[in-house]
Amino acid sequence: MMFGRSSLLAKTATRSIFSNVASRRLASTKSLKETLQEVIPAKQEQLKKLKAEHSQAVVGEVKVENILGGMRGLKAMLWEASVLDPNEGIRFHGLTIPDCQKVLPPAPGGKEMTAESMFWLLLTGQVPSPEQSRQLSAELAEKGDLPPFVEKLIDSLPKTLHPMTQLGMGVAALNHDSVFQAAYERGIKKSEYWTYTLEDCLNLTAKLPALAARIYRNVYHPERSLPALDKNLDLVGNYSNMLGFGANEHLTEYLRLYIALHGDHEGGNASAHTAHLVGSTLSDPYISYSAALFALAGPLHGLANQEVLRWQMAMQKEIGDNITHDNIKEYLWKTLKSGQVVPGYGHGVLRNPDPRFIALQEFCKSRPELQSSPIIQLVQQTAEVAPDVLKEHGKTKNPYPNVDATSGCVLHHYGLTEFKYYTVIFGVSRALGALTQLVWARALGLPLERPKSYSMDALEKLIKN
Repeated sequence: MMFGRSSLLAKTATRSIFSNVASRRLASTKSLKETLQEVIPAKQEQLKKLKAEHSQAVVGEVKVENILGGMRGLKAMLWEASVLDPNEGIRFHGLTIPDCQKVLPPAPGGKEMTAESMFWLLLTGQVPSPEQSRQLSAELAEKGDLPPFVEKLIDSLPKTLHPMTQLGMGVAALNHDSVFQAAYERGIKKSEYWTYTLEDCLNLTAKLPALAARIYRNVYHPERSLPALDKNLDLVGNYSNMLGFGANEHLTEYLRLYIALHGDHEGGNASAHTAHLVGSTLSDPYISYSAALFALAGPLHGLANQEVLRWQMAMQKEIGDNITHDNIKEYLWKTLKSGQVVPGYGHGVLRNPDPRFIALQEFCKSRPELQSSPIIQLVQQTAEVAPDVLKEHGKTKNPYPNVDATSGCVLHHYGLTEFKYYTVIFGVSRALGALTQLVWARALGLPLERPKSYSMDALEKLIKN
């Protein structure tokens, strides 16, 4: 009964959202900063009202299992860009992934929404016009070149250093040119923090493709020269081109979808939360996001898609061309009985199939070259078999595929085969959400994050009392 009511409310909200899309597009000539200047006062007033009228309202409870279990599920963080519902999945300012695919502008000549249009939505809550999206693309392309000292730094690193370590180092080094840090040191009003933070966030977003592509070139293809930024391309178009895949339109379109879908997934995940936590100290966006990247580099967070690909390829090697549901089921049980998890299945919040996985599968179904790919076929068939096996196994709360179950396999099919690099692409993506919310943290004047910790002895004493 409750689920039906929830679905009805969701449908009503979606209709309301679409009725407002036309009005959201009216100010199609306004810049990103101008749009944000109009949006911020209403949000500031909303926050003020929440504090004044509801600061003592109870929104949940803290159990010992929350404290011992990584704070999972605690309602303890403000994050404006997206909300993750366990059953429905992610919504970006109320829009589902299919909604975003319908209304967010694609790149000229493309079909998939751009990183710029998702950035605009996450930051302003509004759907940009095609003109606004292209204007932002042009601005980012102008800002996209790396300073020579960062190029020199990245070029000096050993090829054997993990690409994510290099990415984090490069982002941290860009703090040399932070406009927020410079403004803070000379003295500015708190009400102005967000404007300098926005400038840093745009500069960093613009430079990530050149930085990430340089790392890829140095580690895997040092014989190649790096093409210059093309001021006529969108952010991902330039990224794909600098990676050496500019002529591969299929991969470029896939990267646009991948980066938009990975841009934000609520604020409680390790990388987003790290950016927010470090940002709450008033560290500039470069330092804050470099910390987030090192969180993303962990095996329990951003490395999952490469683990899926390794596992799927090992399955493919073992069962050969005779792919049947029975063979897949047998391999799944072999994995579980060996004490390993099945990578690409389950999620810390979701309790239904990940809408991002569904979107990537729809992309695969629309591409004949992917439908004929053995590894993609194996992914699809595994998704048909694995949930029942995992339910029978009984040790997972969510037996359904998440976005990692297919994301790396498509990259591999299109020729980007270097597993260790996949998390770097994730790092380019996650900046969309983490950086836009740093702007909002400064605009809303959010405080230093400081939760209370307990020792086990103190916790036992608290329980007894």
